[in-house]
Amino acid sequence: MTDENALIDAALAGDEKALGKLLAGVQDRVFNLALRMLGTVPDAEDATQEVLVKACTRLSGFRRESAFSTWVFRTALNHLATYRKGLFAQRPVSFDVYGEDIASGRERDVPDLAGGADRSLLERELKVSCMHGMLQCLDVEGRSAFVLGTMFKMDSRAAADALGITPEAYRQRLSRARARMAEFLTTYCGVAGGPCRCARRVDYAIATHRIDPARPGFQALEELAEDAAEGRAAGAQPAAGAGARVPSAEARTDAMELLDDASGAFASLPRYRCPSDAAAFARSLVASDVFAQAVSE
Repeated sequence: MTDENALIDAALAGDEKALGKLLAGVQDRVFNLALRMLGTVPDAEDATQEVLVKACTRLSGFRRESAFSTWVFRTALNHLATYRKGLFAQRPVSFDVYGEDIASGRERDVPDLAGGADRSLLERELKVSCMHGMLQCLDVEGRSAFVLGTMFKMDSRAAADALGITPEAYRQRLSRARARMAEFLTTYCGVAGGPCRCARRVDYAIATHRIDPARPGFQALEELAEDAAEGRAAGAQPAAGAGARVPSAEARTDAMELLDDASGAFASLPRYRCPSDAAAFARSLVASDVFAQAVSE
């Protein structure tokens, strides 16, 4: 924490390198949270920038009662819960609409539209894109709980604290969201035994502009190593007081719920590196009047 405090003090004094280090330590986590909450790469990039700007311009008000990364993560959750500029905010989806589309069999009438592109890559693009789209079928409260518990693997106390609710309320939200997602997956999706197969729907996805062979958004991202991604997930570590090798009873319960639930397929989705350059972003922000005014208040 001492090193972090030194970086914060330096950043507040206008040190762009210190600010860049602070942002580099949190931007991947914020980007992956935004990706899960908003569903598309462009929206996640835009929202990540907004969260980082908000964190930087409020840095002088950070009371240092928690780690900087925890504070930024909470800021991101609050920002994303009310984000209304994204694709899915403008064009809401539901499990009913998704299910009807899969059951319709419309993909059978679409010719080959891949244009020579690698179909296995397009299939992976569709799978990841579709799973992020499914997340948007959950309401914001359910999606937040699902993303934190199933994908970020946060324990109940850490997730509840991040959302500003009780652990019991969080577990109820998570249970409902997992049950709803598992019901849909097992009924429709091939990852959980349903009839839909991504390979058969690639051309239909191209025709309906869900994926673009020339610009596969998810496949163009750099994947993070699993250990690095998990190590940065807020609350993924054992609860306070638990031994390094022995997870708490609460953590074991959370893990069993995940393993028993078909929606656990989401836990295997890749974590990605944020495309933005934290150092360049810090330089531009420090040079701006907005940052100078914010830190002087």
